[in-house]
Amino acid sequence: MKTARLRSFSLAKVYGLLEPGPVVLVTTFKSGKANVMTMSWHTMLDFEPPLIGCVISNRNFSFNLLKSTGECVLAIPSVNLAAIVTGVGNTTGREIDKFRKFGLTMMPAKTVAAPLIAECFANLECRVTDSVLVNKYNFFILEVTKAWTNPAVRHPRTIHHLGYGNFMVAGRKIRIVSAKR
Repeated sequence: MKTARLRSFSLAKVYGLLEPGPVVLVTTFKSGKANVMTMSWHTMLDFEPPLIGCVISNRNFSFNLLKSTGECVLAIPSVNLAAIVTGVGNTTGREIDKFRKFGLTMMPAKTVAAPLIAECFANLECRVTDSVLVNKYNFFILEVTKAWTNPAVRHPRTIHHLGYGNFMVAGRKIRIVSAKR
């Protein structure tokens, strides 16, 4: 086996190597106003009930909305929404109605006040189940209380943030037989 030549890598860019999952849109709702932000720092923590850990910067408008209401929706877009997802991520709900500006369609959720996004192939209604790490790390633990998918979207291609405006699109699926199902 040939030995690889390794080169030092910038610590400021490490997150781009480990981004855990697809870019999602996070919706919140407070005082009659809905907001949406783009997020890529999230990870599954448990299967049943589904628990998701996520980081939302305390500089983001959505941080205080999620912290005060304790609920949100994680809407999962496919690659056809990449330009909208980037636009949402580059603006703030403090100043504009991002749903209107980017043409996103709100749909009512069943278990939370935050809206679903019709254009996304999946929507996860969530409640903050643990906030012990929020003040120190901006890390929320969410429990999924209701999940929705669009059956018309059979093989969605998600986008994954690599940093500094670079994204990867999920591609070909492979199957490797596993002992467990």
